Amino acid sequence: MPGIDMVILAVIGFFVIGFALFIIAIYNALVTLHNNIKKSRSNIDVLLKQRSDELPKLIESVKGYMKHEKSTLIDLTKARTQFLKAKTTSQKAEADNMITDALKTIFAVAENYPKLRANENFVQLQNRISGIENELADRREFYNDSVNTYNIKIHTFPDMFFANMLGYKDEELFVASEHERKDVKVKF
Repeated sequence: MPGIDMVILAVIGFFVIGFALFIIAIYNALVTLHNNIKKSRSNIDVLLKQRSDELPKLIESVKGYMKHEKSTLIDLTKARTQFLKAKTTSQKAEADNMITDALKTIFAVAENYPKLRANENFVQLQNRISGIENELADRREFYNDSVNTYNIKIHTFPDMFFANMLGYKDEELFVASEHERKDVKVKF
C-alpha cells in the first residue's frame, strides 16, 4: 500500500514542519519581547541623561537665590552623581527617585522667591525638566508594560520550557521609591 505510506509520511512531515514553525514563533516572540525591554530601558536612560544634563544649569540658575536651601542643592548634586554612577536598573531607579524628590523640593521652594520665578532661565529650565518628567512617566509605564508582558510570557505554558532552555530570566520592573508611595499630606 504505497498510497498509505505516502499519506503517513506527509502527515509526519506536516507535523514536523508545524512543530518547527511553532518553536520558531515562540523563539521570535521571546527575542522580540526581550529586545523591547532593552529598547524601553534605553529610552528611559536617554531621558534620564537629558534631565541630568539640565540639572547643572538649574543649579546655577537658582544658586544665587536659594542661599538658605543649600542642602537641597547638595542633595540634587549627590543624586545626579549617583545617577551617573548607576549601573543596574534598580540603582538608576533609586537615583532617579532621589533626583525627582530634590526637583520637587526646589520647585516648591522656588515659590518663596518671586525674583527666581520671574527669572526667564529658571522658568525655561523648570518647563524643560517638567516636560522630561512627564515623558519619563510615560516611558516608565511602557517599560513596565514590556517587562510585565515578557515576564508573563516566560512563565506560561509552553513558552516557559523554551525560555528556561534559553536562559531567559525575569526582568525587574521600574518601581517607585517608598517615599513616593506615601500619602501626601495636604494642609490648608
